[in-house]
Amino acid sequence: MNKNLIIKILALVSYIVMVIINTLANTLNFNNYTTGDISNLYPNLFAPAGITFSIWGLIYLLLFVYSIYQFKKSNNEELYRKINFYFILSSIANILWIFSWHNNIILASVLLIIVILFSLIKIADILNKEKLSKRDNILVALPFTIYFGWITVATIANITTFLVSLGWNGFRISDYIWTIIILLIATLIGVLRLFKDKRFSYGLVFIWAYIGILIKHISSSGFSGRYIQVIITVSFCILVFLISDIILYLKNNRINLKEKNLETKKNIL
Repeated sequence: MNKNLIIKILALVSYIVMVIINTLANTLNFNNYTTGDISNLYPNLFAPAGITFSIWGLIYLLLFVYSIYQFKKSNNEELYRKINFYFILSSIANILWIFSWHNNIILASVLLIIVILFSLIKIADILNKEKLSKRDNILVALPFTIYFGWITVATIANITTFLVSLGWNGFRISDYIWTIIILLIATLIGVLRLFKDKRFSYGLVFIWAYIGILIKHISSSGFSGRYIQVIITVSFCILVFLISDIILYLKNNRINLKEKNLETKKNIL
């Protein structure tokens, strides 16, 4: 059995274990808590509506597709090897995150989600250096881009939860002002990364997460519109990502068209 195959098997196994642990954590209530129960212990204005977390189903499905697709014979063995090192690392960190979170060890969960974020940044950087086919863009890049986008937002949410758990008073600045600051900083980080990676699905994840925050703020089961400044800010941020995604989409189409025209000219010559 060659080394590349072993790494692929480890990537698949670590993925399967990660999904099983995450599923059991919510069906068996590890430490008598669901994952959402822990979030509810530390209420804050950045937390999205519960429905937002359904994106994990899509993430797991896409990662499963990648985990199977990687076994297909390809000229990209070196690419898979590089990705899988960080994929395995992220899966292990994800598993450990579940245990730390459900045991209310919030600091450990912050450190572990940073490991996941670091792993996905490395994978994104690896993908940026590759000339991917359309198929690889869908079956390799897309799963990790969606995962990366969500973990970017989740890391900020996790750090916010940690600060709430410490009873941090935010230098006596109002909660809603801090939430506005966090939303704007997260948007800046997200837009910069969006144009660096040139994958508009990354921006779509932010839009989904921010819609979740908006729902929480306007719904009767959430904050019932009490923080109008946050509602305005998150709506503005959604608009920023929508415009950024449209600009990126048009820009990518223009580049693809130029490349296609150059290829046509070469074939004619």
